[in-house]
Amino acid sequence: MAFSLKKYQTATLDALKDYLEAARLKGPKPAFDEFDKIGVRAPRPYRPLEGIATVPYVCLRLPTGGGKTLLSAHTIKIAADAYLEREFPIALWLVPTNTIRAQTLETLKKPGNPNHEALRDAFDGRFRVFDIADFVQITPADLESRACIIVATMQTLRVDKTDGRKVYAHNENLEPHFSTVPQNAPGLERFEDGDKKGQIKFSFRNLLTLHRPLVVVDEAHNNTSMLSYEVLQRVNAACVVEFTATPADDSNVLHNVSATELKAEEMIKLPIRLTEHKSWEDAVRDSILTRQRLHEIASKDTSYIRPIVLFQAEEKGKEVTKEVLLKHLVDQDIPRDKIAVVTGDQKELDGINLFARDCAIDFVITVEALKEGWDCSFAYIFCSAASVNSKRDVEQILGRVLRMPYAEARTNAELNRAYAHVSRASWPNAVAQLHDRLVDMGFEDSEADAFIEKDQGHLDLPGGGNPLFDYAPPSTVLELEEDFTAFDLSTDERAAVTIERTEQGSRVIFTGDVSPETINRLASAARSASARATIVSEAKRHKAVWRSYAAPAQRGIRFQAPQLCFRFDGVLELAEREAFLDARGWDLLNYSAEIAEADFRLTDTGIQWEIDLSAAGKLTERAIGKAEQLDLDHVDTGWDEKRLIYWLVSKARQPDITQPVLLEFVRRAVASLFEKRALPLTALVRWRFILAKVLAQKIALYRERASNDRYQETLFGPEAAVETSLAYAFDFAPNGYPSRWSYEGHPYQFQKHFYGFVGELENKGEEYECAKAIDLTHKVKHWVRNLERRGFWLPLAHGRFYPDFVAELTDGRILAVEHKGKVYATNDDSKEKCLVGELWERESAGRALFLMTVEKKGAPSLFEQIGAKVGR
Repeated sequence: MAFSLKKYQTATLDALKDYLEAARLKGPKPAFDEFDKIGVRAPRPYRPLEGIATVPYVCLRLPTGGGKTLLSAHTIKIAADAYLEREFPIALWLVPTNTIRAQTLETLKKPGNPNHEALRDAFDGRFRVFDIADFVQITPADLESRACIIVATMQTLRVDKTDGRKVYAHNENLEPHFSTVPQNAPGLERFEDGDKKGQIKFSFRNLLTLHRPLVVVDEAHNNTSMLSYEVLQRVNAACVVEFTATPADDSNVLHNVSATELKAEEMIKLPIRLTEHKSWEDAVRDSILTRQRLHEIASKDTSYIRPIVLFQAEEKGKEVTKEVLLKHLVDQDIPRDKIAVVTGDQKELDGINLFARDCAIDFVITVEALKEGWDCSFAYIFCSAASVNSKRDVEQILGRVLRMPYAEARTNAELNRAYAHVSRASWPNAVAQLHDRLVDMGFEDSEADAFIEKDQGHLDLPGGGNPLFDYAPPSTVLELEEDFTAFDLSTDERAAVTIERTEQGSRVIFTGDVSPETINRLASAARSASARATIVSEAKRHKAVWRSYAAPAQRGIRFQAPQLCFRFDGVLELAEREAFLDARGWDLLNYSAEIAEADFRLTDTGIQWEIDLSAAGKLTERAIGKAEQLDLDHVDTGWDEKRLIYWLVSKARQPDITQPVLLEFVRRAVASLFEKRALPLTALVRWRFILAKVLAQKIALYRERASNDRYQETLFGPEAAVETSLAYAFDFAPNGYPSRWSYEGHPYQFQKHFYGFVGELENKGEEYECAKAIDLTHKVKHWVRNLERRGFWLPLAHGRFYPDFVAELTDGRILAVEHKGKVYATNDDSKEKCLVGELWERESAGRALFLMTVEKKGAPSLFEQIGAKVGR
C-alpha cells in the first residue's frame, strides 16, 4: 500500500538524500557549506557535533502539521543508501516524551499506517520496530537481515551517571551480540572493578556503539543541552537527522518548509479566525454555534466530516475547571454522550475512533492532556476558557485544530479555516498571544500576521445574518485608554483609519491599507509605551491580513503564463527533458558501460581500500577506509556475480529505462570490472554501494548528453515545431504560492504583487531594485516573485530555468524577467537562459515578452529597461 508524498515532503527528502551523498564523499562540513539550501534564509556555516565532527548532523525544519513522523520513516532508507551504505541499518529514533514514544511505536507497527507502510516498502517488509524497553529482544539475526528501529526518549539515555540505567548496564541476554567482538575493540564501556574488571559490558549502549546507528531526533529543539550531545557520542552515532518546527539558532538547517507551503498543499487549515469575547461563557456559546454552522456546511461535503470543538479548561483550584465547563455544556442542552473529557485521570477517548460515522463526540474538554499523542483532523474550533499560563499547552492544543481532513482542501472555504474563541479576561492580548504561539509552532513572523483573522462581532444563530461566514476584507478595532480624537488625519488617511471617542479614551479602526507613516505618527502620538506597542503590532497584523484579502489572487483574478511547447507527430507536448527523450528516443545501450579507473579505482594496501570517484568529468579523490566502512567485515560470502548484478540493478532503477536494458547495461559494466580489470568479487561486493553510485552517475551523465542533443534538435533544430501555448499554461493559483519566507515591507511597500505577500525577496540588493522597478511600471497590472523550483519555468538542456519575476501587463501580455548581476550577465548559463527566453517570446505570437535585466554603469536604469521592453 503506497502513500504518495506531498511536493514539499518529496523536496525535503531529496535535499536530505543529495546532502548525505555529498557528505559521504566530501565530508559533512564541506557538503553542508556548499549545499544549495533552497528556502533557508541566511544559512549559517556548519556546526559539527563536538567529539564526532565527522558525523553528518543536519536539521529539517517543518511547521506543526507537516508530517515529520512520516518523513522520519522515509529518512531511514535514504540514510541507509546515501550515507550508511547498509542493507539493513539500525536506527535510534528519539522522541521528547513517553506519550509520543507510545504513539510513534503504534504508527510504526500498525499495518496500513503510512509510517509503517513507508518502512515496509523501503525494506521489502524486512524490518522490526522495538520499544527501547524491549532491547533484549533484538537478536544478531535481526541486525543482519532486517532494518531495526528502536524508539526511545532522550531522557532514557541522557544521564550524568550511567550507573543503574538498564540501557547502560551489563545484560547477559545480549551476550550473542558480543561473542565475536575482540576484547581490545575501542569505544566500548568495560567493567571498572570486580572479577570482570576490564572486560566488555554486554550493554545496549555498547551494542549501539558497535553498530553505529542512524539517529533520528523528533522535536529536536528539546535536545540542545550538552548532555544530549554526549548521548550521540556515547552511542557512536553514524549520522544524525533532526526534525523540528523551531530549530535552535545554531542548528544546521538543511531545508526549510513554511506554513504557506503546507497551506498550498492542503495539509493545514488556514487562516485562523479569532474571536475575542467578554466572558468565557460567551466564548463557549459562540464555539457551539460555530460548530453547528460548520456541521451544516460539512453535511454537503463529498467526504464525511464531523466538526469538533476542543475546549481548554483550567486546572483544579481555578474558576473554569473541567467540571465547571462540563456542567455548563450540559446546561446548554448538549447531550453528555457528545462530550468527552480527556485529562490525566479521565480518558474518555480511549478506544474511540473519532473518524467513525457512528461516533457521537462533538466536544472534547481537556486541560493539557491533548498536547501529545492525540490527533484528529475533524477538530476545527479551539475554545480556551483558561488563562494563558503554559504557552506549550496552547501550542499543542491549537495545533490539533490546524490539520486538514484527508489532507485535501474542501469545496467550501469555511471548512478550510480553523476557528479560535477566547475570553478577554483570560487572553488580554489575544492576537499577540496567538501570533507568538504560531511562531513557536514554526510559522514565519509574517505568516503568523497574515494567518490570523480577527473577528470583531458575535455570532447570531444559523439562518440569520452571520458575520463569521460572510466575511469582507477585515477591519481592526483598537480600544485605547487615550484620547486620539485630536489626531489630524489627512484625506488619504481617512480612507484607511477612523478614530472615535469612547468613555475610556478612543477607538481606532483600521479599515484599509494603513501606510507606515500613518502608523508611526499614531504611535508617536501615544503617551504610554503599551499604547504605542498595541498600535504598532495591531497595525502590522492588520496590514498583512488586509493585503491578503485585497490581493488579486484572493479576488478571483486569474493569472496564467503560457509555456513553451513543441509538436511531435502533430501532438502538442510540453517542452521538458522527459518529453524530448520520449519523442526523439534514447538507448542506454548505445553508450559504453565500461567502468574505467577514473570512475572507480581500488587499491589493496593491506590496510584499506581507496576509492576515487569521478563526477561530471572531474576527479574527486576520497579515501574511504575500514574505519568508515561500517560493515566491511560482514560481507555475505554467498554472493556471486549474478546476485551482484541484480542488486546493482535494484539500486540503479530509472523510470525511463526498461528492466532488460538496465540489466544488460549493468551486466556489461560488471563484466568490464571482472574481465578487463580483474577486480575481485569480494571487493566489489564490499563496495557495492559506491559502485551503485558510480553506475547511477554514469547513467545520469549519458541521459544528460542525450537530453542535450534532443533539446537542441527539438527546440532549435531546422525541423523544430515550437510554440508558446496556453494549452500548457502555468497557473498562479490563489493558494498555490508556497513561499518559504517573505519580504519584510521596508523600505518599499509593493502595490501590485499578485499575492498578499512577496515571497523570498530580500529588502535590498539588485533583485529588490528590479522588483521595485516592475511594481512602478505603469503597464504592469500585477506581478509575481517567481519561486525557484516551485514556479513558472522554461526548459534548459540540463534542467529548468525559473525567471525571477513574471508579470501580466494591462494589455494581457505576459512578461518574464530574469535579473543578472553584471558579473554573470555574459556567462554561458545566462546565454542559454536568454536563448530559451527569447524563443518563448518569439513563438508566442506577441503574447509573451522576455527580458534579462542587468544593472551596470552606463546602462539604462532597470525601470528604463523594463519600460523599453513593454512600451511606454
